[in-house]
Amino acid sequence: MERDAFVVGADGSGPAARGDDNLRHADPEPAADSELDSTLIEQMAGNRPRLSRWMGWRLRLLVGAALAGCVGLLLLAQHLADSPHVDAAWRADAQGRIELVSSADAALSGLQGQALLALGGGAVTSRPDALALQRSARWLIDDDQRARHRAMHEQLSQALSHEHVNLSFANGSVIEVPTQRRGYASLPSLFWVLAILALVLYLVAMVVVLAKPSARNLVYAIMSLCQVGNLVLIATESSLELALPAPFPRLDMSLRMAFDLVTAAAIVNAACLHPRRLPGSGWMALAAWVVAFTLVALGEAGGLPQMWWWTQASVALLGLAAIGLLSWSYQIEAHPFAIVLRRFGVVTLGTWVLLTLALAAAGTRPSVQHDIAATGSLIWYVFLASLLLLIPFLSKSQQIMREFSLLAAISTVATSLDLLFVAVFSLGQFASLTLSLFVSLGVYAGVRQWILSQLLGSSMLTTERTFEQLYRIAREVEAFPERTPALLAQLLRELFEPIEVNVIDKTLKSTRMASAGSALLVPVPRLSGDTATRGSSIVIRFAHRGRRLFTSEDVRLTERIVEQLRRAVAFDKAVEQGRSEERLRIAQDLHDDIGARLLTLMYKAQSPETEEYVRHTLQDLKTLTRGLAASNHRFSHAAAEWKADLSQRLAAAHIEFGWSCSFDDDALLSVVRWSALTRMLRELVSNAIAHSRAVRVDIELCLDTDRLELTVRDNGIGRNPQAWSHGLGLGGVRKRVKQLGGEVEWRECVPRGITCRIMVPALSARQ
Repeated sequence: MERDAFVVGADGSGPAARGDDNLRHADPEPAADSELDSTLIEQMAGNRPRLSRWMGWRLRLLVGAALAGCVGLLLLAQHLADSPHVDAAWRADAQGRIELVSSADAALSGLQGQALLALGGGAVTSRPDALALQRSARWLIDDDQRARHRAMHEQLSQALSHEHVNLSFANGSVIEVPTQRRGYASLPSLFWVLAILALVLYLVAMVVVLAKPSARNLVYAIMSLCQVGNLVLIATESSLELALPAPFPRLDMSLRMAFDLVTAAAIVNAACLHPRRLPGSGWMALAAWVVAFTLVALGEAGGLPQMWWWTQASVALLGLAAIGLLSWSYQIEAHPFAIVLRRFGVVTLGTWVLLTLALAAAGTRPSVQHDIAATGSLIWYVFLASLLLLIPFLSKSQQIMREFSLLAAISTVATSLDLLFVAVFSLGQFASLTLSLFVSLGVYAGVRQWILSQLLGSSMLTTERTFEQLYRIAREVEAFPERTPALLAQLLRELFEPIEVNVIDKTLKSTRMASAGSALLVPVPRLSGDTATRGSSIVIRFAHRGRRLFTSEDVRLTERIVEQLRRAVAFDKAVEQGRSEERLRIAQDLHDDIGARLLTLMYKAQSPETEEYVRHTLQDLKTLTRGLAASNHRFSHAAAEWKADLSQRLAAAHIEFGWSCSFDDDALLSVVRWSALTRMLRELVSNAIAHSRAVRVDIELCLDTDRLELTVRDNGIGRNPQAWSHGLGLGGVRKRVKQLGGEVEWRECVPRGITCRIMVPALSARQ
């Protein structure tokens, strides 16, 4: 089926401004990179309910994925609950040793504050230090430290696998204590929070992929699943006091770095594909994946020294590449999603670099470095996970999620700055905390306005202007129902300042967003009983010239505007119907009452002059009642009546009459416009008869492309019209011309006389 569409440009050009003859036909199936993208086309095609896509294989796969995620979470919790441990709390002292804080075991209750020198179980003995409290090797900078961390945790895990362990303390005490099952109750609340966040992110990724299987959604799922893995590992590490159970010490470092590198490569791949496919996107995405997998392979093989620095630098460079690609995408097509993602990317990359610098600066202070690795990295990964959760719903006005993502990012900044000030400047705890909070709040205020301005925006129309536009459009729609799409498109263009406004021959049931909030789909309502607009819809793309996304608030605003337009048309139609009925009643009363009286008076006239005067009055009354009774008048018919009426008046005054009338279209005049023109012509001719002492009056009517130019010229004695006092007659002419939206001027003629020129730019406009 062929689809007709027209485009309204951002500069205001379009059918509403140039006329309906300038409609541009769009390609029936536009390319995703240049015109309406494939997602939008899919949403415009038909009216299939959204839930219908979740019937069948999609629903079965989603349910299976949800069950698999829940079962995996329960199995992990059971594994941790069954892992053996010593019921004690530990911390690092100033010498880098492990110190007993508290224990519910009676044998250890008197050893609080003692440093642990060794832990043995079976034939395995480990001498733990503060490095044992570092849950993950991912945030250890030095290669030797990571190797020692892994060996220490493997030894501790083997020792704790026995039923009893021996604890040797610095005071010479050697205590044998039993290991016991942790149990579900001992799992901290942080474990459940992170695990549930990971499960939610996993389910969102599955929904996105199953809703529309595509390359960019698959890339999003890869990013999300990598962060699910990070969250699961962090949740696992948060539940342990002293040692990581097997096989976590061996897999933690390689998995965590792989997750980060793969996420960075997937971000570059996504920037190549969304919001539009970039030239050479395949090669650029391939290069990012090659970098990521090469570093993963080298790190697993142990062939790359300083692997931590390579990972941090590679993630930062890939992040910069993604930001550059989004900037390039926005230059090609001003898609608001590109600039929103770019700003989130800047915040994400900035916090990543700050976290890296904070860890590097704290390298000489193990306790500070441990705090940064434990707290700063946790907050950063929560921020990234919340950002991934936010992206599919970015245009849905998820205010809480947006604020949570920004607060998580700022928390990363605050934590990193706090620890960085302590490590680098040796500030006290209070001074460091105060300064970091002050800087972070300032950054938060600026970043929040910077990012959310691309989501929320503001209406370009004031309330007063909106009502004026609605009223004008309602009047025009009632007169010309076929122009409803163009008129509504013009109003929405002024409201949202989009780059494109398309009217497409497709049917929609309700207003909704499309293409991740870059487009708004608006069904054209049937107004004033019109059938020409059935099936039409308006597609608005790239609000505020591509600077922000559409949100659900915009959907509600548009629905209210369309509803108010519908009501305005219905109200105006009811008012016009009431006016028509009232005019018909008045015309009938004038005809039956005043007409009958004048007819009786004409028959009883005492002189031929009186009889002729009454006959002319009856003719005027007949013209008036016929005009009131008709709903509209053809311009040609009205001109003929004006010519006959005015020629009769001027002939009775013995004044020559010149008449010229031309028109390119026999337009329909409403009763209001017909009545105004009739009264203006009569008033101007009456003034010429009464005051000008003219011997000739010329009238010219010219209707060209709905623009009326009326000229009344006499050769009388009138002079200096600027000095005239406009009484009821000339004041009435000015008032009626203003009501028609036109202009009027009087000027002297050469050699004598006065010319009145009236210009009405839109004669057939609804009034």
